[in-house]
Amino acid sequence: MCAVPVVALFAVVAAAPLPYSVAEPGITADVLGENKGKPVITLSGDAARDAAEAEGEGEGGKGGGGKGQLRMTTIAATPPDATVRVSDVVKNWFATDHAVMPRDAVYPVGGNTEEIKKYNADEMKQSQDEAVKAALSQLHLSSDDVKVSLRLADVGGPSAGLLFSLGIVDKLDGDGSGGGLTGGRTVAGTGTIDASGKVGAVGGVPLKTQAAKRDGASVFLVPKAECADARAELPKGLRLVPVTSLDGAVEALKALKDGDQRRVPSC
Repeated sequence: MCAVPVVALFAVVAAAPLPYSVAEPGITADVLGENKGKPVITLSGDAARDAAEAEGEGEGGKGGGGKGQLRMTTIAATPPDATVRVSDVVKNWFATDHAVMPRDAVYPVGGNTEEIKKYNADEMKQSQDEAVKAALSQLHLSSDDVKVSLRLADVGGPSAGLLFSLGIVDKLDGDGSGGGLTGGRTVAGTGTIDASGKVGAVGGVPLKTQAAKRDGASVFLVPKAECADARAELPKGLRLVPVTSLDGAVEALKALKDGDQRRVPSC
């Protein structure tokens, strides 16, 4: 007598939308290069001119003349208004190249798609402002010495902050000895940053490591607090370097370039 109602209940549950998003590895972008035909980082001012002259005009400053890359990483999630059902959760729960995440961990609670898009854009703008301040502070420069313009189309949120700061440092000062920070490597990473240079945690780190490896990275800078998450699905051949500050990230990259493994932290 109860079989039909129970079956009907399961059918309703299976069809009901759930408060989750399904995410996968997203795009990466080299902050030392171009995005959609335009430089991600543009410098002007006396300090910028000095950096360019150190390597020759058009070389992108002390750090920009090499073949290395600094790639920020992203995840790609189902849109905030997408319907995710039990079948989607079951299908992706154990997949290594997908993740099921609470929707409010990916998007701010409430708001329609346009409001969320604006929120993410505002977060990116604030992150860029903080990244510029952190980089100039690292180099003991002021905004009177150099003007920095950051452009990265179709990416929102604050998680590119660390890579923006590293890109600015690389272009203005490199390793401090006339070379770049990357040592010719493709270095990827993630992490928020504040004006003091403190690196903060982000979401979706296991998926970002996969995006990094897919796009040629051999080193991944990860907020130290997220080492365990990063190790969970770490692609073979990708080296994790935990960081807590911009200064620490710069020093770790210099050590990698110099081959001084004792100075390179590990998860």
